[in-house]
Amino acid sequence: MSKSENLYSAARELIPGGVNSPVRAFTGVGGTPLFIEKADGAYLYDVDGKAYIDYVGSWG
Repeated sequence: MSKSENLYSAARELIPGGVNSPVRAFTGVGGTPLFIEKADGAYLYDVDGKAYIDYVGSWG
């Protein structure tokens, strides 16, 4: 199980739907939400070490 999956499992115990976003029930969109560990410029890095480009620029 990835770090993101472990964190999501723990979050579901504390937060309704496991996320704090407009998508209250993340299971409706499928997958596991991203747990961002750090950001650097336009790049976001999740707890599993994957890098993403932030095209949205701080939405949410």
